[in-house]
Amino acid sequence: MYPNDTKILLVEDAAVMRKIETKTLAQLGFTEIVEAVDGNDAVSKLKSEKRIDLIISDWNMPNMDGIELLKWVRSNERYQDLPFIMATGQGEKKQEQKAIDAGVSSFVAKPFDGEELRTKIDEAFGLSGESDDSAEQSVGPVMGKSGKVKLRIAHIQITDHLILGVLNYMIEKGMIKPRHFELDIQCMLGWNPVAQSIERGQVDAACILAPIAMDLYSVNAPIRMILLAHKSGSIFVRSRYGEYTQPYQEFFRNKTFYIPHKMSTHHMLAHLFFSKIGLQAGMNVTGEHNDVNFEVVSPIKMPQFLRGNRNACGFMVAEPLGTKAIASGIAELQFLSGELWEQHPCCVVAMRQDFIDAHEEAVFELTEMLVQAGEFIEKKPEIVAEIAVAFLDPDKKLGYKVPILKNVLLEEQGIKCGDLYPVAEDLNKIQRYMHDEMKVGSLIDVENFIDDRFARAAYKTRTVNRKPSKLKDSVSVSMEYLHRGVIEEGKTSKAMLNKEGKYLTFSLGSQEYGIDILKVKEIIGMMPIRSLPQAKAYVKGVINLRNEIIPVIDLRLKFNMEEIPYTDRSCIIVLEFDVDGRIVHIGIAVDTVSEVLGIKASDIDDTPSFGPQINTKHILAMAKIDESVKILLDIEEVMDFKIVEAVEEVL
Repeated sequence: MYPNDTKILLVEDAAVMRKIETKTLAQLGFTEIVEAVDGNDAVSKLKSEKRIDLIISDWNMPNMDGIELLKWVRSNERYQDLPFIMATGQGEKKQEQKAIDAGVSSFVAKPFDGEELRTKIDEAFGLSGESDDSAEQSVGPVMGKSGKVKLRIAHIQITDHLILGVLNYMIEKGMIKPRHFELDIQCMLGWNPVAQSIERGQVDAACILAPIAMDLYSVNAPIRMILLAHKSGSIFVRSRYGEYTQPYQEFFRNKTFYIPHKMSTHHMLAHLFFSKIGLQAGMNVTGEHNDVNFEVVSPIKMPQFLRGNRNACGFMVAEPLGTKAIASGIAELQFLSGELWEQHPCCVVAMRQDFIDAHEEAVFELTEMLVQAGEFIEKKPEIVAEIAVAFLDPDKKLGYKVPILKNVLLEEQGIKCGDLYPVAEDLNKIQRYMHDEMKVGSLIDVENFIDDRFARAAYKTRTVNRKPSKLKDSVSVSMEYLHRGVIEEGKTSKAMLNKEGKYLTFSLGSQEYGIDILKVKEIIGMMPIRSLPQAKAYVKGVINLRNEIIPVIDLRLKFNMEEIPYTDRSCIIVLEFDVDGRIVHIGIAVDTVSEVLGIKASDIDDTPSFGPQINTKHILAMAKIDESVKILLDIEEVMDFKIVEAVEEVL
């Protein structure tokens, strides 16, 4: 086993990514980290450092990229056996083979978590318990406890894969009952794990980006496409950090734009848009100058990478991530993918050939049921929005809300699931553009890639459009979307969707306030409060609530209002927060509690500006209810979490 004082050379040109990767390494116990910003810098660090035990390098970098660095390392006698991990967003099989031929020790998909990285470090040091040969062997179909085949399907946390969540819901509610399979849906962190799992046979099928599936097929991976997972459904957003003024092209120039995968329709459409407005966009490759640099980031990480980052100009991704970013105030709408290419393919349902051969009846049944799930999504978007929140965010870490999902499902040019019939010409359009214009991917026989027997059976008695869809690849269309300097009329409520929801309202004097009900643990009447020495005036002290010591803040005093005696109507609202992974409870004393209100985005206005003299960071928005105005609080901004540490020290 390698020691934790292993000295690692981390080579990454993006400062945000480098910071995250350093933090991940620290969580694994690696503190000896030398940072380099590109291959040239890495060579310099290798020469100056007495000891380097492992290199983790990005692939796409200016000056000297990862593959050139790898070749330099392997050609140098001193470093030729040094473990080298390529952290890549390339995702293209023929590109990966270049690194294998050059002597890479292992690959890790960006951005990676600690578990993934630990596995890859083990592999790079030759400590993995699984050989390369066994890793490539197909697990093959497995039987479930019911005696039916277990159908394992991979997906990620985006609305593109909602047909799986709805299918699972319909099965659990007894609306449909599979006769030939047990459904086993497996949520994964990003596209590379999905691609790897279906290639190796660790799952039987996957909702996967069409270009990834076609790329796997081009290197003889035993998969076939059986159905579309959806049509349209992605969004191009630009960052709100920085001035968006004419000429608008300059907002994007010399900045990073995030895409979910190199082999994606998002990459294709973003490239098309930038090229039509006169900007060259591409991966950050040595010897190539781009006006806009594409960086691959896991979809669920994109808002995190955009927030506060003035070097990034935006991202293109499947919903609801873009709408959530708009609602969170960090992005604005540029265009929906369906506006640039109506009813376009994006994700497909790919199935392993060994499963098709062994369980053809199950594949026919699955296809029929996925079509039914798609129809359910089209007919009952309100119910599906609730299903989607539970399916896409089961651990409640992403902050998805029903109003956001409902907006996405009802968007005129948004995701469509009513017609999942695969049209070969549309898939060919994707591969031809990427191959001919972007020099990405390999051409395949699309007709042979699609096994359309199952879709034909499912749509035998249904009406579908089997004609190719229209790609709007003109300069005028892209220029129209470029000139969306502000959110259009009718789109403004999208920015308020994150604030729509249920609020507990309460009063301080004559003013009513609201707190997101999800932050409220319980409401109790006034009870004895033990004061704390040397505490701030607004910290009234602590209460003992069922053997839990909880700090109490008087919200009147926190807001610099006059202190008044508590009455029989005074209450303590106990709030719950996640502070650095720890659940914290804090009470706030208020005059009276009113009611729980459902507040819609259309009733919410942004906080007005009162000038630099008045700080309004603690005000989330203003709600107009029955000719009155309620102040919606960003209660985390109101709170002083340092009082929790102070209480713990006193006790």
